[in-house]
Amino acid sequence: MIAPFFLESFWGEKNNGFDVLYHNMKHGQISSKELTDFIRERSTIEEVYARSMTKLAKSAGNFSQLGTFAPAWDVFKSSTEKLASCHMELVRKLHELIKEVQKYVEEQAKAHKKTKEEVASTLEAVQNIQTTSQALQKSKESYNAKTVEQERLRKEGATQRDVDKAGVKAKKATETYKSYVEKYAAAKSEFEQRMAETAQKFQDIEENHILHMKEIIRSYSQSVDETHVQIGELHNEFVRNIENTSVESLIQKLAESKGTGKERPGPIEFEECNTAIAIEGAKPRKRKPFGIPGRRKDKDTDSTESTEVEAANTANGAPPGYYGAIDIQNANVPQVDAEGFCIRPEVNENDAKENSFYSSSDSDDEDEPRKFHVEIKPVQPNNGTHQNRATIDELKASIGNIILSPSTSGQMRRNQSSDELAKPRVPTSYELTNNDLLSLDPFSPNLPAGSSSSVSSSTVPVPNRPTTPLTAGALVPPPRPSSRPKLPTGKLTGINEIVRPFSPPKASNASPPPTAPLARAESSSSLSSNTSLSAGNTPTVGTSRGPSPVTLASQDALPIAVAFTESVNAYFKGADPTKCIVKITGDMTLSFPMGIIKVFTTNPSPAVLTFKLKNTSRLEQILPNQQLLYSDPSQSDSNSKDFWFNMQALTSYLRKASEQNPSASYYNVDILKYQVLSDGIHSTPLNLAVYWKCTPSTTDLRVDYRYNPDSMASPGPLTNVQVLVPVDGGVTNMQSIPNSTWNPEQNKCLWRLSDISEKSENEGAGSLRAKFELSNGPSSPSTLAVQFMNEGSTLSGVDMELQGAGYRLSLSKKRFATGRYMADC
Repeated sequence: MIAPFFLESFWGEKNNGFDVLYHNMKHGQISSKELTDFIRERSTIEEVYARSMTKLAKSAGNFSQLGTFAPAWDVFKSSTEKLASCHMELVRKLHELIKEVQKYVEEQAKAHKKTKEEVASTLEAVQNIQTTSQALQKSKESYNAKTVEQERLRKEGATQRDVDKAGVKAKKATETYKSYVEKYAAAKSEFEQRMAETAQKFQDIEENHILHMKEIIRSYSQSVDETHVQIGELHNEFVRNIENTSVESLIQKLAESKGTGKERPGPIEFEECNTAIAIEGAKPRKRKPFGIPGRRKDKDTDSTESTEVEAANTANGAPPGYYGAIDIQNANVPQVDAEGFCIRPEVNENDAKENSFYSSSDSDDEDEPRKFHVEIKPVQPNNGTHQNRATIDELKASIGNIILSPSTSGQMRRNQSSDELAKPRVPTSYELTNNDLLSLDPFSPNLPAGSSSSVSSSTVPVPNRPTTPLTAGALVPPPRPSSRPKLPTGKLTGINEIVRPFSPPKASNASPPPTAPLARAESSSSLSSNTSLSAGNTPTVGTSRGPSPVTLASQDALPIAVAFTESVNAYFKGADPTKCIVKITGDMTLSFPMGIIKVFTTNPSPAVLTFKLKNTSRLEQILPNQQLLYSDPSQSDSNSKDFWFNMQALTSYLRKASEQNPSASYYNVDILKYQVLSDGIHSTPLNLAVYWKCTPSTTDLRVDYRYNPDSMASPGPLTNVQVLVPVDGGVTNMQSIPNSTWNPEQNKCLWRLSDISEKSENEGAGSLRAKFELSNGPSSPSTLAVQFMNEGSTLSGVDMELQGAGYRLSLSKKRFATGRYMADC
């Protein structure tokens, strides 16, 4: 029986033992999952090693089979294959163990959920005694102050009326103090009873958890140990096989397999020279050289054989009488001419073709030169259109469906061919191929619509980044420009801001970079970099310029501020609402006062900061800061999610931030990022539709807009509304309703509108109209960009609620602004 350590060690002045024990239970699930990941990684390593050993065994079987050592490779191959099998068997055992651990994780989650319901009454008792303790402390301070005040007035000789009034206050404070003492006694009794039961329950849970984890580790070590035993046996077998493969056996195998025979050469005796045969054999004899059809004849200068008939020729070097007599006169001896060339007998050409086994070229006269018929046709006239069309067709047939990533600096010819390019299209109109709004940017001088160059420009810039492969019915995004123009006045900072892709934070040991404060209100005159989402790899720490916070006492509820910032990206195509593409992202930031760091560092076990994220059913994805936050994956409520801090990591992080900037009053920390579920045009705060009418001399533009309060959790006005439209064709004069500003250097028209809300004219609906006179028309319809922002509301409706005691929410800020908000005709 284990001593009741939990029952004796988790009380304390602040009564935070319950929070510590509850979150410690939740950490058990994290440990189980991490153990699963460890075993899975070990299994992967073993599998890779086994496959490598199998590959090595195959290579050993392919080594050279020549030489005396060749048979020894069979021993290596067999041993390596068995070793690979041992590791694959370990992989199988580890996979089975992983299934058991995953089953335990599921059972553990169910047990924790049940325990959470069982200890709910203990949580209420903890909150009750914490609240009563704080009220008792305040009533005691009030009682002491009122009593001291009454005594002071009595000693100073104040009027009886003042003394009586002070006595009434002191009596009332005394009664209040006594009532809280009684309440505290009742709360203390209930707290001690329930906390004792709960502490023992938590200890039992941890004991069972550790026993189960040790059982898993025992199975793991047993599997590894069995594999090591098998590997040791294989190694011993390998050593025995090598020892049994003796030098003598290898030498013997080579002799038996590669031997050339056991008969040795016989003796050779000396033979006298036969001079008569030697003299006759020394006479030269002309013979026909080896003939190759179609080749000129050359003299056989190497032939020294005699043409006369001698005994040696008759016998062909054999003993006399061995072959018998040979009829030299009737023998088929080739005739030669005076120069030693063979005289070919006359043969009928047709007979030769019919009877010869070889081709007809064998009967050709070698002295007659071979003739070849060569016909050179005149060069055909160069037909450029036909030649180019044929070449393009061949190229199209050859490349087929090959997809090429566009070059960063390449250019594409317009009007290459009617087969390659359809009829000329306006190069400034955007067609979306996917929903990547973050790649859209209308502010590039390279876009024809925004430049002062003619529409008939011969080249169109190729996008700097390859697009995603298309699916059926997908829309094509406009190219990402290489640079952006600068407006001398009225810069749309919100639109020019690049919203980085939504990505989870990564662990990093780097120091936290400073950002603008979120604990104080930001300026609403323009959209700074704070309006766009930061997807940094580490939490961001910002310093506030606000007044220094009050000194925090350890028993006070610590103040915390929260800020929700969202960015809406939208692309409108014509007046069709079904073609609207929307993406909304957001982040949540907490702000901690400077004094909280001292409280954290002086308290070895600060209260765990826990909060509930509400209205999460409207979110498509949540990415918490994995360095600082924990969450419970077994939560069943789809509209909320509980998170709690790793207090040690948070304390260390804030301490590092204070060391970098000790004069800061507040420190901001990125907590989580999220992506909001969108419903097309219904999720956009401002609906847009654009209409163009382009003639050689004028261009008419109309932009219809409508305020959409249903897109916001709490409808509010859209402020700092600006609309920017590029117009090419050489604008010489412009008329607009309402008034707008024309920038001749950038060829862009800018509207600055007042706040738009339901209280605006026509409930926030209206139109922008402009007429442009041109010197080099017609214009090309371009993509316009819009900027606005809202303070005090979000599009998602996400909110935060602190859980437990020890902290209070001093400020909650909400805002949203445009990221890339564009419209096309």
